[in-house]
Amino acid sequence: MNDVIVVGTDGSPGADAALAWAADDAARKGLRLELVHVIERGTYDLPRYPIPGLLETLGEAAEVMLEEKVQTVMAGWPGAEVATRVVTGSAVADLRVRAESAAELVVGSRGRGGFASALLGSVSLGVAGHAHGIVVVVRAVAAERGQLVVGVDETDSCESALAHAFAEASLRRAALRALYAYAVPVHAVSLDLDRLQRVQYEFLRDRLAPWRAKHPEVDVIEDITSVHPVAAIAEASKDADLVVVGNRGHGGMASAVLGSVSHGVLHYAHCPVAVVRRRGARDV
Repeated sequence: MNDVIVVGTDGSPGADAALAWAADDAARKGLRLELVHVIERGTYDLPRYPIPGLLETLGEAAEVMLEEKVQTVMAGWPGAEVATRVVTGSAVADLRVRAESAAELVVGSRGRGGFASALLGSVSLGVAGHAHGIVVVVRAVAAERGQLVVGVDETDSCESALAHAFAEASLRRAALRALYAYAVPVHAVSLDLDRLQRVQYEFLRDRLAPWRAKHPEVDVIEDITSVHPVAAIAEASKDADLVVVGNRGHGGMASAVLGSVSHGVLHYAHCPVAVVRRRGARDV
């Protein structure tokens, strides 16, 4: 795996929060930082009034902005190794490609574009929904609570999320809350709810067993609830430093690249969210 954390930035407050989170994570892991700004020409083009030297002007402004961000990183994390890159194209497409070879890609929840009332920007959603690798979407960062949350389900994508969550918890010496939310059938009037819950606990313990064996140093908290997964994870995120989810969950259309649970968590979590997608996985 590459030894660089890529940060997509447009100089917005949201991007600054992502940069601070990434710089802290890079220091923790001994990795390099690469700050990337993508100039999307279509945003500035006026077909009936072309502006001579537009790309050159935008490029120069981007270089100045990135250098200011480098100085901010160096002031807060002396000794950090930071590189910058300005490219022209599609922010979503470019960052998706970079996520494939980076240790992780970090973006803010919102950039300068879009509607001010939107909780999640189109770039962060597009990258998290399609990138192969680890994408961290940062909305707000609070004081460390010493706990991570990982969403657990029956899908194959959960294994990649568990691998990342246990590794992060071990590195941070933090507790890991493994949260499994299941839905009770609406018409289950004759269902033995106590037995159902025991079965769910057995499933969760079996799912966690190999990871506990690999990381005995991690304090694991088993959390099972019949609340909707998005609501359960969002609530748990209030006391977490990071939420980890796979790129797929139950519900939604089979053709959707980002599952409905992951999508909902990105919108409503109260802390940074890592969306983990196994490299080499294919879109269906």
